Amino acid sequence: MHRRHFLHLTIAAAVAAGMSGCSRRDPLRTGIHPWIGYEPLYLAEEFGRLPETVQLVKGEAASDSISGLISGNLDAAALTLDETLRVLAAGVPVKAVAVTNVSVGADVLLVRPAITSLSDLQGRRVAVELGGVSGIMLFSVLERAGLTSNNISVVDLPVHEHIGAWQRGDIDASISYEPEASRLEDEGAVRLFDSSQLPETIFDLLVVTDAAASRQPASVRDLVKGHFLGLQHLVRNTHDAVYRVATRQQVSPEMVRQSLATVMLPELSANHRYLTHNGRLEVVAKTLASIMVREGLIDAPLHYEHLTEPAFLPRSLP
Repeated sequence: MHRRHFLHLTIAAAVAAGMSGCSRRDPLRTGIHPWIGYEPLYLAEEFGRLPETVQLVKGEAASDSISGLISGNLDAAALTLDETLRVLAAGVPVKAVAVTNVSVGADVLLVRPAITSLSDLQGRRVAVELGGVSGIMLFSVLERAGLTSNNISVVDLPVHEHIGAWQRGDIDASISYEPEASRLEDEGAVRLFDSSQLPETIFDLLVVTDAAASRQPASVRDLVKGHFLGLQHLVRNTHDAVYRVATRQQVSPEMVRQSLATVMLPELSANHRYLTHNGRLEVVAKTLASIMVREGLIDAPLHYEHLTEPAFLPRSLP
């Protein structure tokens, strides 16, 4: 029997049986950082809906979670799809066990008012964080414009530094996301393109290493269930949740509401659809992997049988 097929059957059987084993003694170390799509897990922890089998390891950025997975210090993490592909490219087998959010406007191209079409980007200085999801957004925009990265001046900057570069006049455009996008708009930037024009393309996920999935299946199940319980509170008690998120992220409640309007937070039924083998998520992953190889973001094509593992999704919620 193929080793990966055997692993899939082992995971499914373990989840169905509700195995706990060593997971009670060794919590599933899960990397997480501030982002609206990951807030359900913070809420779940706040309300005691995450059992001791799961430990949230809180970082400042995705790079903390990526390095933790690669070093073996983390068992799971909340990452974008392209960040997940970077982990796979580093030789760490992982599976997507939940889709936390899909961008429907959260990722945006902001430009100087003189730039009125995507083709006007030619020869312009575009700020982008190539190591994050912004890089994928840029290449998608350039593809739409009939341009390549050679046709623009790429300014590789962390997103939080775009505002300073804009104020100094060092850049003509920015690939950004909330809350930085709103801050740039306050400085006169104009929204020219956003991820709502790239439907079901930019995903945020919960991913778990193959080793942890095999060793701690009950803990993975607890992690995934915790996300959906936190999401349940966000949906049913939005007013309360908005203020909790605003306090945690140190932003205004209005900014939290704006961020929520730019993402779709898939519930359980949508997750079953996204995590289907050869479904939308895996199709997009193959396209993104090709772009990332072409642009030098990863070194070689990825080889995996399945990226998604739906066996950990709960059958129902209370």
